[in-house]
Amino acid sequence: MPIRIALLVFATLFMVARPIPAAYVDEVPFITTPDHVTLAMLELGGVTAQDRLIDLGSGDGRIVITAARLFGASGLGLEIVPDLVARSETSARQAGVADRARFRVQDLFEADLSGASVITMYLLPDVNLQLRPRLLSLAPGTRIVSHDWDMGDWQPDRTVTLPVPDKVVGREKLSRLHLWHVPAPVQGTWCADRFRLNLTQRFQAYHARLDGAARSLEWSGRIQGATLEPPVDGPARPRLTWRDGTLHPAAGSPGLPDGLHFVAC
Repeated sequence: MPIRIALLVFATLFMVARPIPAAYVDEVPFITTPDHVTLAMLELGGVTAQDRLIDLGSGDGRIVITAARLFGASGLGLEIVPDLVARSETSARQAGVADRARFRVQDLFEADLSGASVITMYLLPDVNLQLRPRLLSLAPGTRIVSHDWDMGDWQPDRTVTLPVPDKVVGREKLSRLHLWHVPAPVQGTWCADRFRLNLTQRFQAYHARLDGAARSLEWSGRIQGATLEPPVDGPARPRLTWRDGTLHPAAGSPGLPDGLHFVAC
């Protein structure tokens, strides 16, 4: 999975906050992600045979091919350079995974990402930020793995650092891999019978106030995909699951009867 060296220098110096012209990408060289980093990205993303992976800027196709060959996943690589797509298709056939590893000449800003359970990418800081709203709109629980670059103030759920002695980008001979789980969109007011639940959300973090029980409850927690986890310490608080635009408390949730579900109000 490549990153274009010339674009990296350009972005580092100027941080241009707009899409990179495809014609410019076509003309600059790229470097590949080392095999041990590719493997670590797939392991960090928890890739299995049940996953559909989309690699943004797939280069020579190695991450999609590795996902298919070693993890049994199906994958799609999106790459703007036709020669790289052709090379990837040849490599997939040679690896015997052409039925599960596909590639497409595609501008990643125009691609439909909705079918992915895992997104992998090795792009640039400003490109990550441009993609962030689209990534946040994906199905809750979708896993996103980025090589080196983060998502600004959307903090990763986990970061892994690997030694890369022959790395040519940057001064550190390290690669940082970041993992996010797309959080359910729960900001707002939710109602169920006499109960009223007010939720404020900042990416994975949320704060809740529940009225309508014998006493009001307030707590803060983290959103793990579709699940609003209560705090680990302190008094017991409800665990909620987002499903098809409704919120479902776990059985035995404090202050709430079983079988209740909240809808936006």
